[in-house]
Amino acid sequence: MAIGEFMSIRPIDVARTDGGPQWVEAVGTPSGVEVWWDEPRPHEGGRRCVVRRLPDGSLVDALPDGWNARNRLIEYGGRSWRPLPGGGLVFTNWADQRLYRLEHGGTPRPLTEEGPARYGDLYLPPGRDEVWAVREIDDVRDLVAVPLGGGRARVITKAQHFLMNPRISPDGRKVAWIGYDHPNMPWDGTELCVAPLSAEGTAGPYEVVAGGPQESVSQAEWRDETSLYAVTDPTGWWNVHLVPLDGSPGRNLTPVEQEFGHAAWKPGLTTIAVAPDGRLAVVYGTPDHRRLGVLEPETGELRELGGDATYWASTVSVADGTIAAVRATPYTPLEVTLVGLADGAHEVVSPPKPLPDRSLLPTPEAVAIDGVHAHLYAPAGVQGPAPYVIFVHGGPTGNLPVVLDLEIAYFTSRGIGAAVVNYGGSTGYGRAYRERLRHEWGVVDVHDCAKVARGLVELGRADAAKLAIRGGSAGGWTTVAALVHSDVFAGGVAHYAITDPESWAAETHDFESRYLDGLVGPLPETRQRYTERSPLLNASRASGPCLMLHGLEDAIVDVGQARRFVDELDKHGRQWELLTYPGEQHGWRREETIVATLEAELAFYGLIFDMETPEVPPLTLKGRA
Repeated sequence: MAIGEFMSIRPIDVARTDGGPQWVEAVGTPSGVEVWWDEPRPHEGGRRCVVRRLPDGSLVDALPDGWNARNRLIEYGGRSWRPLPGGGLVFTNWADQRLYRLEHGGTPRPLTEEGPARYGDLYLPPGRDEVWAVREIDDVRDLVAVPLGGGRARVITKAQHFLMNPRISPDGRKVAWIGYDHPNMPWDGTELCVAPLSAEGTAGPYEVVAGGPQESVSQAEWRDETSLYAVTDPTGWWNVHLVPLDGSPGRNLTPVEQEFGHAAWKPGLTTIAVAPDGRLAVVYGTPDHRRLGVLEPETGELRELGGDATYWASTVSVADGTIAAVRATPYTPLEVTLVGLADGAHEVVSPPKPLPDRSLLPTPEAVAIDGVHAHLYAPAGVQGPAPYVIFVHGGPTGNLPVVLDLEIAYFTSRGIGAAVVNYGGSTGYGRAYRERLRHEWGVVDVHDCAKVARGLVELGRADAAKLAIRGGSAGGWTTVAALVHSDVFAGGVAHYAITDPESWAAETHDFESRYLDGLVGPLPETRQRYTERSPLLNASRASGPCLMLHGLEDAIVDVGQARRFVDELDKHGRQWELLTYPGEQHGWRREETIVATLEAELAFYGLIFDMETPEVPPLTLKGRA
């Protein structure tokens, strides 16, 4: 069968809908509600631009050309901007990692000095003419206050090794934050801390009011000066809890097996927002269906406001009876949406993106195959068993939700099915499911992906000889691990992949430098596990060819991981190709890179599935066939 026999989605279509708003904020003004968000601009070199939507509906780029509202806090970045009263903006700029202030129509003015410091998780404390942020210098992090008029940063507190979620109490007399130390990751165990705030604006000795070594607080907001709302998981699910400061017992306001929290890969994400009337806007659910609702904390009543959306992102804000959030469906992209607290009415306010005809978009099917959660996307125009690709998410503490994904549709429109696997270790299904991966990375994830692939064959949906696996970062690890530790897959595509866990732990950044303690085991005690599971050290067992794709500026997974792996494949007579991309970090942001990687991936599937791919440049594999 020739892939070009029926209408399909172009790589440029994928690039121009890639990503979506990351942070959103509603601001009440005398004229009505303003909404601010940031959005990716692949066609502008991959920068993130902050957009302002005025009450009259007009849109303004709040960030001039050439400025990029990103930062490298813990390398993944934290909340990178906040709107100022009167229409100004404070933001971090990618090129130099400095904090800037921008008045509407003006030129950004630096608030911090040049140097090694990075700033993220920005917060504007009410009543203070300053911006609070987590400052990172090398591997040291402090909570600091930076005057909006310029001047030296003031250290508010030095506490745990990692800090996030700074919040000032309504009376201005206390400060709360979330902190944790190695070897924990934020989804393992964190502490919600509260300290008195001096007249000079520095924190005194702190008290831990929630969380602990095996309890993860993902967000906290002040209810009043005597209590906080905390999203935490002592029950095994991230629920919303009321946490008093007087030592009396807290109360779970949402005692259901639904996740109201998130894995804090990016400090500043929010799944709850406190409305002026005391109600809470909440994002909750599972990766199969993530909802938006309003919670009445006094009664526990939870009213869903999500409409037909299958996904609401971890960013939510409330002003003047209006929720601002980001929604998606299997047929519409991530969109900034206003939702009325009273009537639940929806209004999409972000500009529309060009979309292909809906007939080209696959309909997802949420399934569980032998206890493994997955979303299936059937290939177009194929009767009987079809080629299938297993899509593996990164993290590995992450998930893939039910949303429009033109990357998936790019392949399904060409007769290649996709199975998105939320393997054991994925978030969104409670702590017990995500801890299935504890000390079992490279085992459970590989087995679960192979289990879904075999299940598709048994159901008559997939061709056993035409199964592939692909993923990025930790998903790239699972891809190459599945190639060398199973015989299921005819080939794999690994985007910016980890290929050897021990060397990666030694060369990666501080945030993830102890991640493998929980995923594999502490070193040197468990070195044998690292050796046994390493794709690099077992490359001779690869069940099929591998296409490696890597950015040359990746500070999270160095390109050396890919180079060493393909060297081993070559040494053992296995087929491979490695393509590298200047100017790209951990993930693809530039339009030209997104197009190039998609075309290379399709050409690769054409080779291993024996399918014609005339519309993309040919790919030649190195090594022996």
